[in-house]
Amino acid sequence: MERHRSAALGLMLALTTTATVTSAQSVPASNSATATTSTTASDSGSASGSTAASGSSAATDSAAATDSAKAAAAVPNFFRDIQANAFASFGYISNLNQPQNEVIGLRYFDNRANTFSVDIAEVVLQKAVANRGDAGFRLDLTAGSFAGLTQSAGLRIGESADLQQAFVSYIAPLGTGLRFDVGKFVTHMGYELIEGYDGYNDNYSRSLLFNYAIPLTHTGLKASYSITPRVSFSAMVVNGWDVAVDNNKSKSIGAQLAIKPIDPVAFYVNYIGGPENSDDNSSLRHVVDLIGTVTVNPMLSLGVNADFGRESGTSIVTPGGNATWSGFAGYAKISTAGPFSLGLRAETFKDNGGTRLGIGKARVNEFTITPAFKFGSNIVIRAEGRYDSADVATFEDDAGLPKKGQGTLGLNAIWVY
Repeated sequence: MERHRSAALGLMLALTTTATVTSAQSVPASNSATATTSTTASDSGSASGSTAASGSSAATDSAAATDSAKAAAAVPNFFRDIQANAFASFGYISNLNQPQNEVIGLRYFDNRANTFSVDIAEVVLQKAVANRGDAGFRLDLTAGSFAGLTQSAGLRIGESADLQQAFVSYIAPLGTGLRFDVGKFVTHMGYELIEGYDGYNDNYSRSLLFNYAIPLTHTGLKASYSITPRVSFSAMVVNGWDVAVDNNKSKSIGAQLAIKPIDPVAFYVNYIGGPENSDDNSSLRHVVDLIGTVTVNPMLSLGVNADFGRESGTSIVTPGGNATWSGFAGYAKISTAGPFSLGLRAETFKDNGGTRLGIGKARVNEFTITPAFKFGSNIVIRAEGRYDSADVATFEDDAGLPKKGQGTLGLNAIWVY
C-alpha cells in the first residue's frame, strides 16, 4: 500500500511538472512567431529572396506555436493549476527537572526531552479557490513525531504520519460567494495553529489551551460567507472532535463569527457543541473560544485567547456531575527591522472536572519566551525557555519525586516553501 501511495503522489507531481514546463515553453514560441511576423511585414520592401526566407521562418514558428498550444491544452487545467508547498520543523528540548523517564509533563506535542526530533515534514498539494464559481481541493500529507499526534480516529496512514487535511472546495455564485469545504480540515478554534507552510506560531511549544481546551481537526461539511468586507461567518456539521469516523450516532455543530472593525484589530467568536464520547449521544460537550488580535505598530502585535468548556455528566472529580474547564492566554510579538523577533506567552488553565489534564481538579500556569531569527524568506531558527507550574505536584524530578514546577529549554529550526 505504501508503494501505491508513493506512486500516486509521484504521478501527480510528474503531471504538475509536465504541465508547468509545457506552459512555459509555449509562451516563447508564441512570442517568437509574433515577432517574426511583425519583422516580415516591416521588411516587405526588401529583396525578394530575404522576404521569402522571412515568410518561411514565420510559417515554421507559427506551426511550432500551434503545436505547443495544442500540447498545453491537452493537459487538463486541473493539473496545470495545482500548487505545491512544503514545510519542515526540527527540534530539541531539555527538561531542567531531568526526570528519569525523559517525559515533559503536560505537553502533548513536545513531550520528550533530550532527543533530536523530526517534528513535522509536510507536503501540500492544492488548487486554491478565491472567486465565485471556483472549485478546488487541498491535501496535506505529514510525517514526523508530531504528525502521529494529529491523527483523527478512524483515519490512520502510519505510526508517524497523517493525512492532516483532505477536502474539496467550491464557491457558489451566491451574493459575495458562498464557500463550501467538504472533507477533513483543521479546526476553526484557537489562537495557535497546527503549524505548516501557510502559518506557524510565535512560540515553539504549544499552549495549554491548544493542547487541552479545543479540538485539532474535524471531518464533515463547512460553509463560509463574507457578509461585508469586515464581517464573515462560517458554520459546520462534523463528526466531532478529531474523529474521521464518527464514534456515536450524533453530529457536532460548529460556527465562527469574525469581525474586523478596523484594520489593526480583529475579533473571533468560535463555538463547537455535540456529543463526543463513544456510543454516547447524551453527554453534550460545548466549548466557546474567544480570540482578539491587534497590531499596535510594525514592531508590536498582541493577542488574547479565552476558552470555556462544559461536558454534561462526565466529571471525574464529582462523578455524575458536569465537567468544566476554562483558560486564558495572552500573546505578544516584538519585531525589529532586522531578522530578530521575540515571542512572549503567558497563560492559565483550570480543569475543574479532571477530564482535560487527567490529574484531577487542577490549575496550571505557564510562561514562555521565544527569541527567533529569520534567515531569508525560508528559514527560521528559534530558541525557547518555558516554565510550567501547577497547584498539584504533577511533574517529576531526577529522583522520580513529584514537583509542582517544570522548566524546559528548546531549540527549533523550521523551513518553509
